[in-house]
Amino acid sequence: MESALKPFRVLAYVVGVMLLILCVAMVMRYGFGVDGLSKVIAPIHGGLYMLYLVAVLNLGMKGRWTWQYMLGVMLGGTVPFLSFYVERRVTLRVAGRTAEA
Repeated sequence: MESALKPFRVLAYVVGVMLLILCVAMVMRYGFGVDGLSKVIAPIHGGLYMLYLVAVLNLGMKGRWTWQYMLGVMLGGTVPFLSFYVERRVTLRVAGRTAEA
């Protein structure tokens, strides 16, 4: 499970940062009419989010998580700042299970 945790952690942070940048780009696009940044950031964030979903699925299958828990972790990449919180909670959960074993 440790081998699946590192890609998840990296992607959680990257997706979280990209989502924050995307939010700024959307404010600039719809608030100020500057749409160049959002056209670049949106597809990059979308591709990275797909990789995040694969990393969550990989970690969840190795950790034998319920589908509901995996879905909740997957949705963590859709709300600004939530991916950082979810990453910390998942890391603590995996560390606790590793310590038990």
